[in-house]
Amino acid sequence: MVFVTGSTGFIGHAVVKALRAVPGYAVRASVRRGRLGDGGVETVIAELAPDTDWAAALADVDVVVHTAARVHIMNDQAADPLAEFRRANVAGTLALARQAAAASVQRFVFISSIKVNGEDTQPGRPFTADDTPAAPQDAYGISKMEAEQGLREIAAYTGMEVVIIRPPLVYGPGVRANFRSLMRAVAHGLPLPLGAVDNRRSLLGVDNLVDFVVTCVQHPAAAGQTFLVSDGEDLSTAELVRRMAQVMGKPARLVPVPVWLLQAGAALLGKRDVVQRLCGSLQVDIHKNREMLGWVPVIGVDEGLRRTVAGWHQ
Repeated sequence: MVFVTGSTGFIGHAVVKALRAVPGYAVRASVRRGRLGDGGVETVIAELAPDTDWAAALADVDVVVHTAARVHIMNDQAADPLAEFRRANVAGTLALARQAAAASVQRFVFISSIKVNGEDTQPGRPFTADDTPAAPQDAYGISKMEAEQGLREIAAYTGMEVVIIRPPLVYGPGVRANFRSLMRAVAHGLPLPLGAVDNRRSLLGVDNLVDFVVTCVQHPAAAGQTFLVSDGEDLSTAELVRRMAQVMGKPARLVPVPVWLLQAGAALLGKRDVVQRLCGSLQVDIHKNREMLGWVPVIGVDEGLRRTVAGWHQ
Protein backbone atom coordinates (compact mmCIF):
# COMPACT_ATOMS: atom_id res chain seq x y z
CA MET A 1 0.00 0.00 0.00
CA VAL A 2 1.25 3.47 -0.97
CA PHE A 3 -0.16 6.51 0.79
CA VAL A 4 -0.03 9.83 -1.12
CA THR A 5 -0.57 13.15 0.63
CA GLY A 6 -1.71 16.27 -1.19
CA SER A 7 -3.54 14.17 -3.75
CA THR A 8 -5.72 16.97 -5.11
CA GLY A 9 -2.67 19.12 -5.89
CA PHE A 10 -0.97 19.47 -9.27
CA ILE A 11 1.81 17.00 -8.41
CA GLY A 12 -0.06 14.80 -5.94
CA HIS A 13 -2.90 14.01 -8.32
CA ALA A 14 -0.43 13.05 -11.05
CA VAL A 15 1.44 10.80 -8.60
CA VAL A 16 -1.78 9.01 -7.62
CA LYS A 17 -2.64 8.45 -11.28
CA ALA A 18 0.84 7.05 -12.02
CA LEU A 19 0.88 4.72 -9.02
CA ARG A 20 -2.56 3.36 -9.86
CA ALA A 21 -1.15 2.24 -13.21
CA VAL A 22 1.54 0.11 -11.52
CA PRO A 23 0.36 -3.52 -11.37
CA GLY A 24 -0.17 -4.79 -7.83
CA TYR A 25 -0.14 -1.37 -6.17
CA ALA A 26 -2.93 -0.26 -3.85
CA VAL A 27 -3.14 3.50 -3.35
CA ARG A 28 -4.60 5.52 -0.49
CA ALA A 29 -4.70 9.31 -0.72
CA SER A 30 -5.31 12.24 1.59
CA VAL A 31 -7.54 15.20 0.81
CA ARG A 32 -8.35 18.24 2.92
CA ARG A 33 -12.06 17.95 2.18
CA GLY A 34 -14.47 15.94 0.03
CA ARG A 35 -13.20 13.03 -2.05
CA LEU A 36 -10.52 12.60 -4.71
CA GLY A 37 -12.94 11.57 -7.44
CA ASP A 38 -10.70 8.80 -8.80
CA GLY A 39 -12.35 5.40 -8.66
CA GLY A 40 -10.32 2.71 -6.97
CA VAL A 41 -8.46 5.09 -4.66
CA GLU A 42 -9.30 5.07 -0.96
CA THR A 43 -9.34 8.62 0.42
CA VAL A 44 -8.92 9.99 3.92
CA ILE A 45 -9.58 13.55 5.02
CA ALA A 46 -6.62 15.11 6.79
CA GLU A 47 -4.88 18.47 7.16
CA LEU A 48 -1.10 18.84 7.10
CA ALA A 49 -0.75 20.13 10.66
CA PRO A 50 1.33 19.33 13.75
CA ASP A 51 -1.62 17.79 15.62
CA THR A 52 -3.13 15.63 12.86
CA ASP A 53 -3.77 11.99 13.75
CA TRP A 54 -2.66 9.94 10.72
CA ALA A 55 -3.29 6.51 12.26
CA ALA A 56 -6.14 5.49 9.92
CA ALA A 57 -4.31 6.78 6.86
CA LEU A 58 -1.12 4.88 7.70
CA ALA A 59 -2.65 1.49 8.51
CA ASP A 60 -0.98 -1.24 6.40
CA VAL A 61 1.02 1.35 4.43
CA ASP A 62 4.46 0.38 3.11
CA VAL A 63 5.45 3.68 1.45
CA VAL A 64 4.39 7.30 1.98
CA VAL A 65 4.76 9.78 -0.89
CA HIS A 66 4.48 13.20 0.72
CA THR A 67 3.53 15.91 -1.76
CA ALA A 68 1.31 18.03 0.51
CA ALA A 69 2.76 21.40 1.49
CA ARG A 70 2.03 25.03 2.06
CA VAL A 71 3.30 26.18 -1.31
CA HIS A 72 5.25 29.25 -2.35
CA ILE A 73 2.81 32.18 -2.47
CA MET A 74 3.39 35.40 -4.38
CA ASN A 75 2.50 38.45 -2.26
CA ASP A 76 1.89 36.31 0.83
CA GLN A 77 -0.48 38.16 3.17
CA ALA A 78 0.29 36.12 6.29
CA ALA A 79 1.48 38.22 9.23
CA ASP A 80 4.42 35.83 9.71
CA PRO A 81 4.89 33.77 6.50
CA LEU A 82 7.86 31.80 7.86
CA ALA A 83 5.85 30.68 10.90
CA GLU A 84 3.01 29.52 8.65
CA PHE A 85 5.39 27.62 6.36
CA ARG A 86 7.07 26.02 9.36
CA ARG A 87 3.76 24.97 10.88
CA ALA A 88 2.71 22.98 7.79
CA ASN A 89 5.92 22.09 5.97
CA VAL A 90 8.13 21.39 8.98
CA ALA A 91 6.00 20.55 12.02
CA GLY A 92 3.23 18.96 9.95
CA THR A 93 5.64 16.92 7.84
CA LEU A 94 7.66 15.69 10.80
CA ALA A 95 4.54 14.74 12.74
CA LEU A 96 3.45 12.63 9.76
CA ALA A 97 6.91 11.08 9.45
CA ARG A 98 7.11 10.14 13.14
CA GLN A 99 3.70 8.50 12.97
CA ALA A 100 4.71 6.73 9.75
CA ALA A 101 7.82 5.30 11.41
CA ALA A 102 5.76 4.19 14.42
CA ALA A 103 3.34 2.46 12.01
CA SER A 104 6.26 0.51 10.47
CA VAL A 105 6.18 2.35 7.14
CA GLN A 106 9.27 1.24 5.26
CA ARG A 107 9.93 4.28 3.06
CA PHE A 108 9.03 7.98 3.12
CA VAL A 109 9.42 9.82 -0.22
CA PHE A 110 9.47 13.58 0.32
CA ILE A 111 8.87 16.10 -2.45
CA SER A 112 11.10 19.00 -1.44
CA SER A 113 12.24 21.89 -3.67
CA ILE A 114 15.32 23.06 -5.54
CA LYS A 115 14.94 26.24 -3.47
CA VAL A 116 16.80 24.32 -0.75
CA ASN A 117 19.91 24.57 -2.96
CA GLY A 118 19.31 28.19 -3.93
CA GLU A 119 17.68 30.45 -6.47
CA ASP A 120 20.30 30.56 -9.21
CA THR A 121 23.43 28.97 -10.65
CA GLN A 122 26.29 30.15 -12.81
CA PRO A 123 25.87 28.96 -16.43
CA GLY A 124 27.49 25.56 -16.84
CA ARG A 125 27.77 25.00 -13.06
CA PRO A 126 24.55 23.21 -12.09
CA PHE A 127 23.47 22.21 -8.63
CA THR A 128 24.17 18.57 -7.79
CA ALA A 129 22.30 16.35 -5.37
CA ASP A 130 25.29 16.10 -3.05
CA ASP A 131 26.03 19.84 -2.82
CA THR A 132 25.84 21.38 0.62
CA PRO A 133 22.83 23.69 0.23
CA ALA A 134 23.36 27.41 0.54
CA ALA A 135 20.97 29.28 2.80
CA PRO A 136 17.54 29.30 1.09
CA GLN A 137 16.35 32.78 0.23
CA ASP A 138 12.65 32.63 1.08
CA ALA A 139 10.38 31.22 3.76
CA TYR A 140 9.20 28.33 1.57
CA GLY A 141 12.77 27.21 0.85
CA ILE A 142 13.73 27.52 4.52
CA SER A 143 10.78 25.36 5.54
CA LYS A 144 11.67 22.67 3.01
CA MET A 145 15.30 22.61 4.16
CA GLU A 146 14.28 22.31 7.81
CA ALA A 147 11.84 19.52 6.95
CA GLU A 148 14.64 17.64 5.16
CA GLN A 149 16.88 17.98 8.21
CA GLY A 150 14.16 16.68 10.51
CA LEU A 151 13.39 13.76 8.21
CA ARG A 152 17.02 12.67 8.19
CA GLU A 153 17.04 12.72 11.98
CA ILE A 154 13.89 10.60 12.11
CA ALA A 155 15.42 8.15 9.62
CA ALA A 156 18.57 7.90 11.75
CA TYR A 157 16.80 6.88 14.95
CA THR A 158 13.89 4.86 13.51
CA GLY A 159 15.40 3.12 10.48
CA MET A 160 12.62 4.31 8.17
CA GLU A 161 14.04 4.92 4.70
CA VAL A 162 13.77 8.55 3.61
CA VAL A 163 14.10 9.63 -0.02
CA ILE A 164 14.28 13.36 -0.81
CA ILE A 165 13.44 14.74 -4.27
CA ARG A 166 14.14 18.40 -5.09
CA PRO A 167 12.39 19.42 -8.33
CA PRO A 168 12.86 22.73 -10.14
CA LEU A 169 9.89 24.37 -11.88
CA VAL A 170 7.33 21.66 -12.71
CA TYR A 171 5.01 22.12 -15.68
CA GLY A 172 2.30 20.04 -17.30
CA PRO A 173 -1.46 19.99 -17.86
CA GLY A 174 -3.07 22.16 -15.20
CA VAL A 175 0.07 24.15 -14.39
CA ARG A 176 -0.60 27.56 -12.88
CA ALA A 177 1.28 30.67 -11.73
CA ASN A 178 4.06 32.15 -13.88
CA PHE A 179 4.26 29.30 -16.39
CA ARG A 180 0.56 29.63 -17.15
CA SER A 181 0.92 33.40 -17.51
CA LEU A 182 3.76 32.91 -19.99
CA MET A 183 1.65 30.46 -21.99
CA ARG A 184 -1.22 32.94 -22.10
CA ALA A 185 1.08 35.72 -23.36
CA VAL A 186 2.46 33.49 -26.13
CA ALA A 187 -1.01 32.29 -27.12
CA HIS A 188 -2.26 35.88 -27.40
CA GLY A 189 0.73 36.92 -29.51
CA LEU A 190 1.97 39.49 -27.01
CA PRO A 191 5.48 40.84 -27.58
CA LEU A 192 7.82 39.68 -24.83
CA PRO A 193 11.02 41.60 -23.97
CA LEU A 194 13.04 38.39 -23.57
CA GLY A 195 14.86 38.08 -26.89
CA ALA A 196 18.24 39.00 -25.39
CA VAL A 197 18.00 36.59 -22.44
CA ASP A 198 20.73 33.96 -22.72
CA ASN A 199 20.32 32.04 -19.48
CA ARG A 200 19.98 28.30 -18.81
CA ARG A 201 17.17 26.82 -16.73
CA SER A 202 16.26 23.25 -15.92
CA LEU A 203 12.57 22.43 -16.20
CA LEU A 204 10.63 19.34 -15.20
CA GLY A 205 7.58 17.96 -16.97
CA VAL A 206 5.13 16.49 -14.47
CA ASP A 207 5.22 13.15 -16.34
CA ASN A 208 8.96 12.93 -15.79
CA LEU A 209 8.57 13.84 -12.13
CA VAL A 210 5.94 11.19 -11.40
CA ASP A 211 7.93 8.55 -13.27
CA PHE A 212 10.89 9.40 -11.07
CA VAL A 213 8.71 9.26 -7.95
CA VAL A 214 7.55 5.76 -8.91
CA THR A 215 11.21 4.78 -9.40
CA CYS A 216 12.03 6.09 -5.91
CA VAL A 217 9.12 4.15 -4.44
CA GLN A 218 10.43 0.91 -5.95
CA HIS A 219 14.21 1.06 -6.27
CA PRO A 220 16.24 -0.31 -3.31
CA ALA A 221 19.16 2.03 -4.01
CA ALA A 222 17.01 5.15 -3.52
CA ALA A 223 16.87 4.61 0.25
CA GLY A 224 18.51 7.40 2.21
CA GLN A 225 19.30 9.46 -0.89
CA THR A 226 18.65 12.99 -2.09
CA PHE A 227 17.97 13.54 -5.79
CA LEU A 228 17.58 16.46 -8.16
CA VAL A 229 15.46 15.78 -11.23
CA SER A 230 14.75 17.53 -14.53
CA ASP A 231 13.88 16.91 -18.18
CA GLY A 232 17.59 16.61 -18.96
CA GLU A 233 17.60 19.55 -21.39
CA ASP A 234 18.24 23.08 -20.14
CA LEU A 235 16.74 26.00 -22.06
CA SER A 236 17.08 29.75 -22.11
CA THR A 237 13.85 31.60 -21.41
CA ALA A 238 13.89 32.84 -25.01
CA GLU A 239 14.22 29.27 -26.31
CA LEU A 240 11.40 28.14 -24.02
CA VAL A 241 9.15 30.82 -25.54
CA ARG A 242 10.14 29.72 -29.07
CA ARG A 243 9.44 26.06 -28.31
CA MET A 244 6.15 26.92 -26.60
CA ALA A 245 5.08 29.05 -29.56
CA GLN A 246 5.99 26.29 -32.00
CA VAL A 247 3.83 23.78 -30.13
CA MET A 248 0.95 26.28 -30.12
CA GLY A 249 1.38 27.12 -33.79
CA LYS A 250 1.93 30.76 -32.87
CA PRO A 251 4.73 33.21 -33.71
CA ALA A 252 7.28 33.86 -30.96
CA ARG A 253 7.25 37.64 -30.59
CA LEU A 254 10.53 38.20 -28.77
CA VAL A 255 11.93 41.71 -28.40
CA PRO A 256 15.69 41.89 -27.61
CA VAL A 257 15.65 44.19 -24.59
CA PRO A 258 18.98 44.25 -22.68
CA VAL A 259 18.83 42.25 -19.47
CA TRP A 260 20.23 45.15 -17.42
CA LEU A 261 17.31 47.30 -18.57
CA LEU A 262 14.80 44.60 -17.58
CA GLN A 263 16.45 44.38 -14.17
CA ALA A 264 16.36 48.15 -13.69
CA GLY A 265 12.68 48.30 -14.62
CA ALA A 266 11.89 45.39 -12.32
CA ALA A 267 13.64 47.13 -9.41
CA LEU A 268 11.51 50.22 -9.92
CA LEU A 269 8.31 48.15 -10.01
CA GLY A 270 9.25 45.87 -7.12
CA LYS A 271 9.37 42.82 -9.41
CA ARG A 272 13.00 41.75 -8.97
CA ASP A 273 12.02 38.14 -8.22
CA VAL A 274 9.99 37.81 -11.42
CA VAL A 275 12.82 39.08 -13.62
CA GLN A 276 15.32 36.88 -11.78
CA ARG A 277 13.30 33.80 -12.66
CA LEU A 278 13.00 34.90 -16.28
CA CYS A 279 16.60 36.05 -16.78
CA GLY A 280 18.69 34.10 -14.27
CA SER A 281 20.08 30.60 -14.67
CA LEU A 282 19.10 27.62 -12.53
CA GLN A 283 20.45 24.26 -13.66
CA VAL A 284 20.41 20.85 -11.98
CA ASP A 285 22.61 17.84 -12.66
CA ILE A 286 20.74 14.52 -12.89
CA HIS A 287 23.69 12.18 -13.51
CA LYS A 288 23.20 10.62 -10.06
CA ASN A 289 19.72 9.48 -11.09
CA ARG A 290 21.07 7.72 -14.16
CA GLU A 291 24.04 6.14 -12.41
CA MET A 292 22.35 5.04 -9.18
CA LEU A 293 18.81 4.24 -10.34
CA GLY A 294 19.17 3.79 -14.10
CA TRP A 295 16.57 6.52 -14.57
CA VAL A 296 16.32 8.78 -17.62
CA PRO A 297 13.50 11.19 -18.49
CA VAL A 298 10.63 9.41 -20.21
CA ILE A 299 9.65 12.39 -22.38
CA GLY A 300 11.49 15.39 -23.78
CA VAL A 301 10.72 19.07 -23.35
CA ASP A 302 8.82 19.36 -26.63
CA GLU A 303 6.51 16.48 -25.76
CA GLY A 304 6.06 17.90 -22.26
CA LEU A 305 5.07 21.24 -23.73
CA ARG A 306 2.73 19.54 -26.20
CA ARG A 307 0.94 17.76 -23.36
CA THR A 308 0.81 20.96 -21.32
CA VAL A 309 -0.74 22.94 -24.17
CA ALA A 310 -3.18 20.12 -24.96
CA GLY A 311 -4.44 20.17 -21.39
CA TRP A 312 -4.55 23.93 -21.10
CA HIS A 313 -7.79 25.87 -20.77
CA GLN A 314 -7.22 29.58 -21.25
